[in-house]
Amino acid sequence: MLHTELILNADGSIYHLALKPTEIADKIILVGDPDRVELVTQYFDNVKFTCKKREFHTQIGYLQGQRIMVLSTGIGTDNIDIVINELDALANVDFEKRVIRDKPISLKILRLGTCGGLQANIPVNSIVHSKWTVGLDGLLRYYVYEKEDSLLLAENALNDFLLAWRNEYFGEHYMAFAADSFSYLVEKEKEIIQGITLTAKGFYGPQGRSLGRTTLQNPQLLDILSTFSYQNLAVTNLEMETSGILGLGKILGHECASLSVILANRALGTFSENAEKATLRMIQKGLDLMLRW
Repeated sequence: MLHTELILNADGSIYHLALKPTEIADKIILVGDPDRVELVTQYFDNVKFTCKKREFHTQIGYLQGQRIMVLSTGIGTDNIDIVINELDALANVDFEKRVIRDKPISLKILRLGTCGGLQANIPVNSIVHSKWTVGLDGLLRYYVYEKEDSLLLAENALNDFLLAWRNEYFGEHYMAFAADSFSYLVEKEKEIIQGITLTAKGFYGPQGRSLGRTTLQNPQLLDILSTFSYQNLAVTNLEMETSGILGLGKILGHECASLSVILANRALGTFSENAEKATLRMIQKGLDLMLRW
């Protein structure tokens, strides 16, 4: 493997995350905000390892005897591309020999994030599980992968839906889905809403926002996409990382899932009055599920 492909720092750690293969856990929680890492690990019994580089803040500790890593990704699927690839390399590449290990390791990766809700009947502070996701960011277009029949059926349904809006721009769309093992756990959680998550490649125009000095190419973007449904699931929320995590993680053989707390309801124009409390509730539920996963 060329030095320009697997780039290591002087201490032998991988380039962006600054981690070594011994500095990883089989269970990983991803958050966007570096400051949110300690909001998660405050519930741990102890923290044994901490590393910071750029927006990537890592802590590894133990909760009820289980070793769990918490890592911040920053914003967007461009960062997710870095994080998922480098986590996989830490688990499955021999850094000294620069070859792929004989027996691949499958990681359990759970995103805990915040999002905007798209349905008027789903109130702020609700927790959403992304059983399916529609990526509008184009990340998976750069990778070759074999699509399962279930994924092909889902993408066909999405393409049929979008045909009615052929003059509108929806990004380089693709679909991905959560690990069945995690979806099975969530089905028993009455307080968690299962739905379809949209992943955008930006916060303003790509999410239908304008601060008044820009004109949107497709001002009806959210109104249109929020009417898509599949397998009796509605498009519930909008954010910027989930499709990359579920899609790229699946390509690399990892089990991935995403929980989000709705802080803003875009349909109603309302925002949570206690975002911190709602986020902590989502984190606690995520940790409970991670321990049982």
